[in-house]
Amino acid sequence: MPRRKTDYLWIVVFGTLVAFGIPWFLWGSTATWAGLPVWLWWHVGWMVLATVAFAGFTRGAWDRGMSIEEVPGDG
Repeated sequence: MPRRKTDYLWIVVFGTLVAFGIPWFLWGSTATWAGLPVWLWWHVGWMVLATVAFAGFTRGAWDRGMSIEEVPGDG
């Protein structure tokens, strides 16, 4: 994928992570699952998803954005 398209893709990914980080649609819900409120499970799952997204970001886009050159034979 060309660099510009990849950059826009990361903008969309992080925008989505921010937009759905707070489960607005669960406000006022008293539903529970496994003894905990559903909104708490949402946050746990969302943090796992954010961790995976950030790990992917640091494996390419971060180095390119910081102008870090890949060291031959490293990794």
